[in-house]
Amino acid sequence: MNYKYQRNNLVDSINILIVDGNDKDSSEEYIKLGMNTLFEEYRNILTNLSPINLNIKIIHPAWNKNFFEKGISIDDFHGIVWTGSVLNIYDNSPSIVRQIELAKILFKKKNKIFGSCWGLQVLTTAAGGLIRKNPKGLEAVVSKNIFLTEKGIIHHMYINKPKQFDSFCWHYDEVEKIPENSIVLAHNNYSNVQALTFTIGHSEVWAVQYHPEFNPYWVSGLMAMRKKILLDNAIYKNETDYESMREYLSDIKNNNNLKKDLKIKDSLIDDSMRYIELYNWLENLRQ
Repeated sequence: MNYKYQRNNLVDSINILIVDGNDKDSSEEYIKLGMNTLFEEYRNILTNLSPINLNIKIIHPAWNKNFFEKGISIDDFHGIVWTGSVLNIYDNSPSIVRQIELAKILFKKKNKIFGSCWGLQVLTTAAGGLIRKNPKGLEAVVSKNIFLTEKGIIHHMYINKPKQFDSFCWHYDEVEKIPENSIVLAHNNYSNVQALTFTIGHSEVWAVQYHPEFNPYWVSGLMAMRKKILLDNAIYKNETDYESMREYLSDIKNNNNLKKDLKIKDSLIDDSMRYIELYNWLENLRQ
């Protein structure tokens, strides 16, 4: 299966707003290490997946209160994407409150919204749900054995997705209470809500707790950046296990000999499976 979905006879251009959930300092840390920021990763993968032109604008509500450029209207977009972030929703800082309030405004418009990780948490909170620190601790690098629910199996977001899969992730928090009229689409042993959908106001929300936009090479850089956190939280038993995974992800083609020992599933590294949620969402925008 080609991970670029096939062109159909619908719209020939899509306007997408990427809401960068991260604060400026965190984004600059990625840049200092030669990595793409979260919003750059999202922009790149959406552009690569789409067979038609995407007109993408990026805003940064966590940076300051004047985050809309002159001439940009929230009525101009076919779809909204909300990125990940290092923030925690319950800290309720101004950079967080601005994002929650923005989501509430967007709900009043006719929008199709996709959220990853922090994006799910902001959208859930703005819709009346609750987020808590996961009592099981940090889930990082790989979210393992995610299962689609019966509703998830038939939902458009998961067309052609395996019923059980692994995905890249990094989060301390989870959904404690889903918004009204929500449907849980996926779960695993770490969290009862790994994906959900709901409609609110005039908007349709698809959101996942993991990161379908991440790729192996970028995650290897994230691992290098956060090595101490991974070891302190026992995500890896020791430095040898950590280094094996980081090395594998840095070049999966040339390190294929490590795949079996690391128990890597194809759903984690095969583009045609890893990105399915995103290109199904892109396809949905054109309906």
